Amino acid sequence: MIDGHAEDRFSAVREEFARNFAERGEVGAAVCVYENGRNVVDLWGGIADPKTGAAWQRDTIVCMMSVGKAMAAICVLQLIDRGKIELGAPMARYWPEFAQAGKAKITVEQVLGGLAALIYAEHAPPGSMMDWDAQVRALELQAPVWEPGTRGAYHSMTAGILFGELVRRVDGRTFDRYWREEVANPLGVDYALGLNDDEMARVAPMIPNPGSVTLNAIADPTSKLGKAWRSMPRTPDFFNSDEYRRGVFPSGNGHGNARAIARVYAALAQGGTLDGVTILSSSVIEEARTQRWDEICGMTDRPFRYGLGFMLSKPPLVPFGDNPRAFGQPGAGGALGFADPERGIAFSFSPNFMCSGAGLGDRCAALITATFASVA
Repeated sequence: MIDGHAEDRFSAVREEFARNFAERGEVGAAVCVYENGRNVVDLWGGIADPKTGAAWQRDTIVCMMSVGKAMAAICVLQLIDRGKIELGAPMARYWPEFAQAGKAKITVEQVLGGLAALIYAEHAPPGSMMDWDAQVRALELQAPVWEPGTRGAYHSMTAGILFGELVRRVDGRTFDRYWREEVANPLGVDYALGLNDDEMARVAPMIPNPGSVTLNAIADPTSKLGKAWRSMPRTPDFFNSDEYRRGVFPSGNGHGNARAIARVYAALAQGGTLDGVTILSSSVIEEARTQRWDEICGMTDRPFRYGLGFMLSKPPLVPFGDNPRAFGQPGAGGALGFADPERGIAFSFSPNFMCSGAGLGDRCAALITATFASVA
């Protein structure tokens, strides 16, 4: 059963959402679209937990994986906006221990732009991924894999720690607290890291897909992704564990839903302000969606385009429509949030059944196509 609303002009999105369940194997999911700051689609449906048969509710949340990297980037960009961080400054100005192992000249801009060559945390003990201090120490000791600034790479495991620790060093609050107090609560979005008891009760378990290229690479210790994620605990069903849900790991464990993430991107699509709440200035948003690199990623060997803390549209793997300056962040398994300011569109999708392949999967792609067809 599908609940929620879609305005008549966006009926194609409702139709494709229904088709996902009927034809494409959807289990439980939500999709949300804003147009020019107004919510025009907010749909949810299916089964949240196949073990209990519990239905997906309006307030169901799910792990959206790497979608959280962009939320962490927003926090850094907010501090840049407020004059507390200088984009061109070395990271070591704010985090002195970062200067070790040849990193003294790496700038904030290079870290946000995926140009820092810090794709591994080789000094982190096995199983320590959720230990913030251990990850920070490992990154302090980590040497760049190549000359920083010369090659772009998706910092799959390390980006969230790098962004979050920079926020903590400059502001003093832990990343999860900063996010709640400075972005989530003011904007009214149901997206969090380090879940409380109420949030834990609303989580839909992740359902892995054996055809996921990313999950299979993470499980292979001989791959670059496997090496990057070597400190991840190897307990069964780790992504559904209490340790993962209650911990703080901005690279991958933010929990929310399409409504929450679409609302964040709706603000970004409107110059940084939504319903009287400003999270970023338009000038910083423009800086963030300016291309830093367009090449084969040094981590995943996939073709990506990158701005500052956000991916830029590059179909077919990153299909944010045909606007090359549309920006956002996908998550492994098909979750997504992005903004297209030129069309005034903000979009998000949050499924519990992960997709196969290396991209966003056919379910998410169908919803994106239907969204842009509705505003053509």
